Amino acid sequence: MEQINKVELRGLVGLVKLQEIGGKKVARFTVATSSAYTDRNGAANIETQWHNVNAWEGKNVTCLSELGKGNKVQVSGRIRYNKFLGSDQQEHYSTEILANRVNIIDSDDALLCEM
Repeated sequence: MEQINKVELRGLVGLVKLQEIGGKKVARFTVATSSAYTDRNGAANIETQWHNVNAWEGKNVTCLSELGKGNKVQVSGRIRYNKFLGSDQQEHYSTEILANRVNIIDSDDALLCEM
């Protein structure tokens, strides 16, 4: 049986942190995705989820310096769960998307930068 760990996100970029590690650029950024739904009372609601994304410069990820707050992006990658011991000696958990492709798109859904 084939095992699959694949994530596709399309949303807006929040915070962006660019670094250089071992001679390669890495972007750590957040992406907001929203879903609209109607509750029991018929009221319209929008639920926004924030996703942590790590994108390493490489074959399918190139123009990281053009990534900025408010950009509309499409991200493909895999999900990774982390568990760590905090300074308070409690176990903490985090979830991140390890991107293998990031595309910046404009308001008409045309690619501005294929990373």
